[in-house]
Amino acid sequence: MTTHIAHIIKDESGILTQSLENHANGVAHLASQFASEFGMGSWGKVLGLLHDKGKERDSFQTYIKTLAGLENSWHGEDKQHAFVGASMCKELYKEAGILLGYPIMGHHSGLDDYTNFGQKVNSPLPQGIVNAGSPIPLSAPVQIKDIRHLHHLVRMLFSCLVDADYLDTESFMDASHSRLRKEKAPLAELKPILNTYLENLSKKAYSCELNDLRQKIQCRCREMAGNASGIYSLTVPTGGGKTLSSLVWAINHAIKHGKKRIILAIPYTSIVTQTAEILSNIFGRENVLEHHSNNDELLIKDETLRMKMRLATENWDYPIIVTTNVQLFESIMSNKPSACRKLHNICNSVLILDEVQTLPLGHFQPIIDSLQAYQQIFGVSVLFTTASLPALRGDICWGRGAGRRLRGIENISEIIPEEWNLHDKLRRTRIILDHSPIEEPTLANKLTEHDKVLCIVNTRREAKGVFELLPKEGLNIHLSRMMCSAHLKKKINELKECLKDETQKTVRVVATQLIEAGVDIDFPVVYRQEAGLDSVLQAAGRCNREGKRDICDVYVFRLVKKPFGSIGQASDAMQNLESNHPDWFAPTTMTDYFIQRYSRTDNFDKADIAGKLYKPLEWQFETASVEFNMIGNDGSVSVIVNYEDSASLVEELRVKGPSYSMMKQLSQYTVNVRKRDFDELLKSGLVEELLEGIFYIPDNVQYRDDVGLVTESHWLDEILTV
Repeated sequence: MTTHIAHIIKDESGILTQSLENHANGVAHLASQFASEFGMGSWGKVLGLLHDKGKERDSFQTYIKTLAGLENSWHGEDKQHAFVGASMCKELYKEAGILLGYPIMGHHSGLDDYTNFGQKVNSPLPQGIVNAGSPIPLSAPVQIKDIRHLHHLVRMLFSCLVDADYLDTESFMDASHSRLRKEKAPLAELKPILNTYLENLSKKAYSCELNDLRQKIQCRCREMAGNASGIYSLTVPTGGGKTLSSLVWAINHAIKHGKKRIILAIPYTSIVTQTAEILSNIFGRENVLEHHSNNDELLIKDETLRMKMRLATENWDYPIIVTTNVQLFESIMSNKPSACRKLHNICNSVLILDEVQTLPLGHFQPIIDSLQAYQQIFGVSVLFTTASLPALRGDICWGRGAGRRLRGIENISEIIPEEWNLHDKLRRTRIILDHSPIEEPTLANKLTEHDKVLCIVNTRREAKGVFELLPKEGLNIHLSRMMCSAHLKKKINELKECLKDETQKTVRVVATQLIEAGVDIDFPVVYRQEAGLDSVLQAAGRCNREGKRDICDVYVFRLVKKPFGSIGQASDAMQNLESNHPDWFAPTTMTDYFIQRYSRTDNFDKADIAGKLYKPLEWQFETASVEFNMIGNDGSVSVIVNYEDSASLVEELRVKGPSYSMMKQLSQYTVNVRKRDFDELLKSGLVEELLEGIFYIPDNVQYRDDVGLVTESHWLDEILTV
């Protein structure tokens, strides 16, 4: 009997081959384990056994040997092989074979749209394929209450196969990396560490009403953790200790129900880094994975730990994961093997969604639907943590489109009883609205009336404009996305230190809304440009945060140029409540605000995920993946700026070329600029294209320490003397 080859290693010690049978069995074993998390282990086994059947053809065996240098007889014949296993599934398992066929067909190239899948799966089988034998009995599929969720099951089976394929291949091709994946602490071992940390924190905390309330919230979370798996919310105003309380609920809930990991999804990378640092200090860095686009792994000095974390970003096999909403939901909607590989490790976990009100309304419906699917099908418990929970329960009418509705979530269990009145007990500010339009110089003058003040505006242009009008005395800090991530992190740390320093009398900050969520700072007064109520309350959370002062003021002001787009709609929604809602902090006000906000939203599914994925057997996985873009294509261009050691990294890039590690480091020094500003910089000769699509602004005069990237060419101000 012919032994078919799956992989070959050729080095100085000789030649080692992995048979196709051995690889198929290894993948089947792992995929079965993964799919067992949602009761479909036998389906995972079939995926593993059949996924590489197409490699049995003679031409592919020749291709493998040619790659290893053992032969030289492959002359560019067709390497496509995934369609063979998919076609066999269709013949062996009929209707169920379609659900198995998609993952097999896409395990290298990605899940197809149904039209492409149909063409490929009906291709004739090539010569040389061994008969698959009798079908393996399949267990009953997991119960799906809503047929619109079926596409998530296909993608989850795909995830099981892809990760199993990668892992089995890695165990043969790179045993050292494979070993690094196997050393992880279960959550049961981490719970005592958290308890000890909280006990020590409690002993150090001074006795006051705020700390007593934080303790009460933690106790409530511990009590409620035993409740059944489901969707929960922890609605606590800023300053109530949501991060630690949510962790108390999550780890106790996970252990009670045998869940494997805790995943925290957060809207902004700056908060991801801050949260990951807090959790790493509690549990140890070896137990907390930070996964987002700007994470610089080289900050981890231990080389083994650094490699463990890099490997863990591939499939999220870690006890605690801190990531971004974008990373989470774009993976859930992706068709790519690399993005979907991690999905099966979300099964049977606790998912904490921080600041849920920041989720983009244009994708709100498919996000809500996916959360319900993961809870109902894959055993995920979801916890919303926020100071201002959006109106998510039940159906809500869209204001723009007769008969249209946002389908909410039927059952959300609130952990904190309404009668606790946390919005009253944690009230530390009052909101003062002024609708009289003012110019930027007038606003700057108002800020100078305070020694310590935070001003939050809506745009980067306004932040720079107001900042440059402040008098050059004391400490003035500008924070906006015209600054790269490394610069922002440095400035925020500087700000925190200055606020602790009692000798620093003057601290004035002008920032965009990046400062609003998760940045632990405390000012005696805050100014916020008109925006939505959720943003205004987030800004208020930076004022009198610790409650050490009497009630402090948050001024909501209007600039002459009114906000437009989504911010303008949110601002209008808040103003519509002004006459009949005397308490901006009351939960009922927040619910009414979100209903007003939704009524100004044209579409909660702008990528038309419903049209592309909700009709069984007419799935458009590839198209939906491309169009589900949470950040949106605003025409901006990413550029590397000359800040700190970015110039030396760029030189290294020129010499050595791009690498995963190099591009991760350089991501710390990038700024997204509007296309028209980029074009002007390009016209002025200030932009260099290092590689295709990778741009660099080497002139360090264009990047200022106070405001970041300046898009106006400084050469226009130079006087040329001949």
